[in-house]
Amino acid sequence: MNDKEQLIKTFYDHFQARDWKGMVNCYHKEEIFFYDPVFQNLEGPQVPAMWAMLLKGAKDLSVIVSDITAEGDYGSCHWTAVYTFSATGRKVENKVKAHFRFGEDRIVEHQDEFSFWRWSRQALGLPGLLLGWTSLLQRRVHKQARQRLDKFMTSKSAGPI
Repeated sequence: MNDKEQLIKTFYDHFQARDWKGMVNCYHKEEIFFYDPVFQNLEGPQVPAMWAMLLKGAKDLSVIVSDITAEGDYGSCHWTAVYTFSATGRKVENKVKAHFRFGEDRIVEHQDEFSFWRWSRQALGLPGLLLGWTSLLQRRVHKQARQRLDKFMTSKSAGPI
């Protein structure tokens, strides 16, 4: 396992342990970009705040990572998270393909790709099943996620990020 593959493994070890600070230490301090289908584009302090918010609220979480590869400035892996979606109490098994770009031996860009429709039908139930493929529901979920993140970032519960 090379150094960048080890960095990816360390990131997911911290994720499994619900240690958002350890995860954030794997990112470049000044240049961080994150994307996924729910939050979409996050930069700078939004990224550690997102992980803090998600992990502080996680009651049950299992993370399994596989197929870690890295060469040059790029890496990837597959990971699966199993958890209860707090807004609905529904169990979710989210299968994700992660892509990374590295700079100065840290992650500078992290993009997670997964089926929004598959995720939404598990997390939201019937509305996700019927509307998860539509841009209408995707925009609504994105807006709610960003509002929740903005509120978290300005709250005392966020603590120092």
